[in-house]
Amino acid sequence: MSKVRIGIIGVGLIGITHLQRYAEIEDAEVVAVCDINEEAARRVASQFNVPDIYTDFRELLQRDDIEAVDVCLHNNFHAPVTNEALRAGKHVYCEKPIAGTYYDGQTMLDTAEDTGNMLHIQLNTLYKKETHAAMALIEGGALGKLYHARATGFRRRGRPFVDGYGTKFFNRKETAAGGALIDMGVYHIAQLLYLMGIPKLERVSGKIYQEMDMDPVRRAESEFDVEELGVGLVHFEGGATMDIIEAWSIQLDGFEGPSLVGNKGGIRFPVSNPNLLQTPFSYHSTVCDIDLDSTVNLNIMSRRWSGIRENYTAYNSSQEHWIAALQGKVSLLPTAEIALKTMMISEGIYLSDKLGREVTADEIAAHSKSTLVCV
Repeated sequence: MSKVRIGIIGVGLIGITHLQRYAEIEDAEVVAVCDINEEAARRVASQFNVPDIYTDFRELLQRDDIEAVDVCLHNNFHAPVTNEALRAGKHVYCEKPIAGTYYDGQTMLDTAEDTGNMLHIQLNTLYKKETHAAMALIEGGALGKLYHARATGFRRRGRPFVDGYGTKFFNRKETAAGGALIDMGVYHIAQLLYLMGIPKLERVSGKIYQEMDMDPVRRAESEFDVEELGVGLVHFEGGATMDIIEAWSIQLDGFEGPSLVGNKGGIRFPVSNPNLLQTPFSYHSTVCDIDLDSTVNLNIMSRRWSGIRENYTAYNSSQEHWIAALQGKVSLLPTAEIALKTMMISEGIYLSDKLGREVTADEIAAHSKSTLVCV
């Protein structure tokens, strides 16, 4: 089977990360990179032995020998570039979140449907070993009726740029649209939505904060105007709920990992911050009137399943799955739909904070506006 030929749009931190992953996938071949910074494009192309560079993504899209493009830009650039690429006949892999707003994300799904091209969003938590184990337990009935999920993400002081990580464009609404919720929260919310079967959203309440001190010079330079902490409560059709707390910065020593509970059993996921004491993936149930707490050797599980389950390796990572789907080996997971639902939840928290009350899914959709940056 021939390799999938790919063009990368954007060679910043995310673009380099994607290139590193493609370098590990035998069936993927990155043949071009594009960035408005020609020097950066040349440097990265040389580092990864990519033959061609562009400074105008539209020139890259004109190439008939490129099957798919990977959009590695800031959030408010996702929709315009993705939509143009889809209309140019390319399949598109886009960095999370799907876009800056629910409105813009919906245009991406609509364009993919209209053109018949595939749209895949980077949601790496869907491919983690603990997610595989959780889905096996859910599908096997070990959790019973699912009724509550908890999405958590923790950094002690990990705000982009002002705390020494990333660039200032991560914390400006102008380019990023939001902060901790759509930077970190997307991973944990999406993971739980996937395991819950992508339930229909009914209503959301929430609050966002920017309270902690930060270096005044870096604050001024970055124009930091997004949340460092977001909290929320989500109600789904059928009665299930999800509570959310996502922190770029908070005066605590950590949060517990995300969790999902049903009437027969519950799951706790490892904490998401590698700097914290790691807790194992665990399953909790009652057997013979005894409360049991179980852990799983995920590495042994994964090695065994790799040997006996067809195409199991196609779910090892977001990009391995993307390449396998483009080659027709597996059906593409509904990451665009999950990412859009995730964006609706985050935007619902923003709207609830603004209005000071709970908001419905219909209100969120009606209030959502485009924040895309014309390119």
